[in-house]
Amino acid sequence: MSDPVLHLQGLHKTYNTGLPGEVQVLRGVDLTVNAGEVVALVAPSGAGKSTMLHIAGLLDVPDSGTVSLVGQDMTGLSDRKRTAARRSDIGFIYQFHHLLPEFSALENIVLPQLAAGTARKAAEARARDLLDRVGIAPRADHRPAALSGGEQQRVAFCRALANAPRLLLADEPTGNLDPETSDQVFGALMELVRGTGLSALIATHNMELAARMDRVVRMDAGRLST
Repeated sequence: MSDPVLHLQGLHKTYNTGLPGEVQVLRGVDLTVNAGEVVALVAPSGAGKSTMLHIAGLLDVPDSGTVSLVGQDMTGLSDRKRTAARRSDIGFIYQFHHLLPEFSALENIVLPQLAAGTARKAAEARARDLLDRVGIAPRADHRPAALSGGEQQRVAFCRALANAPRLLLADEPTGNLDPETSDQVFGALMELVRGTGLSALIATHNMELAARMDRVVRMDAGRLST
């Protein structure tokens, strides 16, 4: 059996807010995401999901516990190696698209590929293919300001998958959209994820969207349950 794409074991994280006492955000989190699996993470605000996603995405480190990506323990790696792992193996999607406003949709997807060393011609071909998969290839040359909110988020999805990551981490990826657009955009995301065969951990408040994934885990007060 192949190694899980993501394995979190015994994660604890505490923050010192400057006020009396400390805030325990994660209290022994264990989670495995297998190859090709799409997992919904459902949690109320302040439950610790964003902290968990940041640690899973190697943007933060736990006080204790381990983070393994495709069978490799990431916890003790240098910042340089963690950055390399993020660039090659992890794609991120947030509630807001964070596209670069001065670049076209196509260029926003090409740029991370160039940073990873991909030749421009190949990067542009992959960007056009991804835009076609989410149904907005005709908008490739438009800048973000000329795109609708749903179109902007679809571009953000493509950018997250530009370097063919093994794992997608998404924090409320449709939370900034109206219900109808959210449903359409989430459908495009799922088609993209299924079509590329990657694993995903997607945080959402929307139980209808969560039910369309393979498995639902719930976080409350820094602990996970199924």
